[in-house]
Amino acid sequence: MNKVSNAVLRNVLSIVLGFIMVLRPEIAVNYLVITIGVLFILPGFLSLIEYFNRKKNADATGTRFPIEAAGSIIFGAWMVIMPDFFLNITMYVLGALLVLGGLLRIISLFNTRKWTYVRWGYYVMPALVLLVGIVILAYPFATAAITFTVFGATMIVYGFTGLINNYVFRRENI
Repeated sequence: MNKVSNAVLRNVLSIVLGFIMVLRPEIAVNYLVITIGVLFILPGFLSLIEYFNRKKNADATGTRFPIEAAGSIIFGAWMVIMPDFFLNITMYVLGALLVLGGLLRIISLFNTRKWTYVRWGYYVMPALVLLVGIVILAYPFATAAITFTVFGATMIVYGFTGLINNYVFRRENI
């Protein structure tokens, strides 16, 4: 039951993020980079807090200053302060995520064939996701707004097809 809940949650989040990217791509571009920056800052701060709150009687191996945490905070702050700089890098990351997502969905469908019949139509959307990822990797600097709109639309379709696949394959397996 937990796997079903995780799959449904993951697909619903894909749909919600997709709609945000389609409706407001110019805002989504900067906020995505800022969010990634915050995701670098938080673990860095948590590591520093843990370092300063450790017991004084800790063994000698844990007494070094956490350089990685400081680097993570600095890098995250840089992303938050200068999101446009990292936007170009983000285009490559998003393209790679789509390629990875498409490939993983295709592999998942191939693995699903071990226990149930999978029609060829189920491979269409993952192939399109893979194709969109390749196009984004080939032309990352065209326009970020268009890329985010396409990426958002792809996330919406990816989420809906994931929900449909989850429902159909779970129903057939029961």
